[in-house]
Amino acid sequence: MKSFKFNNRLRLISQLFFLFLTIWIGIEFFFYYNFLYTEGKTFYIPRPSGVEAFLPISSIMNLLYWVISGELSLVHPAGVFILISILIISLVFKKSFCSWVCPVGFVSESLGEYGKKIFGKNLKIIKFLDYPLRSLKYLLLMFFLYAIFSMSVNSLYSFLESPYNKIADIKMLLFFMNMSKFTAIVLIVLVIASIFIYNFWCRYLCPYGALLGIISYFSPFKIRRNKETCTDCKACTGICPSYILVHKLDVVKSDECMSCLKCSSVCPVSNTLEYKLIKSKINFDSKKLIFGILILYFGIIFFAMISGLWKSSVSDFEYMRHVKNLNSFIYSHPSGF
Repeated sequence: MKSFKFNNRLRLISQLFFLFLTIWIGIEFFFYYNFLYTEGKTFYIPRPSGVEAFLPISSIMNLLYWVISGELSLVHPAGVFILISILIISLVFKKSFCSWVCPVGFVSESLGEYGKKIFGKNLKIIKFLDYPLRSLKYLLLMFFLYAIFSMSVNSLYSFLESPYNKIADIKMLLFFMNMSKFTAIVLIVLVIASIFIYNFWCRYLCPYGALLGIISYFSPFKIRRNKETCTDCKACTGICPSYILVHKLDVVKSDECMSCLKCSSVCPVSNTLEYKLIKSKINFDSKKLIFGILILYFGIIFFAMISGLWKSSVSDFEYMRHVKNLNSFIYSHPSGF
């Protein structure tokens, strides 16, 4: 039980750290936009490059362009390295990003915990509906990837260097600042659904999570069960937020496993459920896991910084010019939407 409480506390600290970091970046970016909007009449805060974490489509396109052409677009380079760090974390430690880092995942999880506290339990979608609903996030992922990978190198370059992409971060900020009635209704529906259904967004709709789930399938780290010492108490299955039947599996290979380590930390028998490599005797507990996540995440970002590939090539002056003419048709999406 001590291990379970420690694991939950450590994971909560990690989630809160990245949540506050995200909020801080958002506040900085708001003041930066305000500086641009007032044409320098308010105090200046440099544009936080971390805001590019919220431009996943642009980042995937830039990464693809980099792989094909050998050149990295410097319009939003930080987003590419944040994406790379997340992909590598998922390849090594499964979907641990979703349960230890992602602020959206933390909010979704917290809403589910709130619903459980108020109503006693969360609604569990029956298998008949659960499987097709879980496929929705993969369909969304396939839609985005098909649209991106069907583009030529020239088309990718044109998009990445377009006025629309150069201010995509500002477009995103204004989207939430000037939220439409439809967007507000969708967000309210998602919040309500997340209260009743645990991890509703993550389990059924998040295309980013779908991508990480596919990559995580090849992760060498997995939850492994010792059949000889297992008492079949089913505590692991009962605590799993992804409803995986852990007590029946020798190795948890599911793409829904988020490496939260709730199952291994709640197991009453030592050395029975462990998070480790194939044939390895070393169990990766929550301390080793979060250390590994932080090393990979911030290590890749640090590499981008010292390589001069972190800051956007779009100057403050150019940003200011774009903001001034934001209503021009050239800032519409290249597809016409």
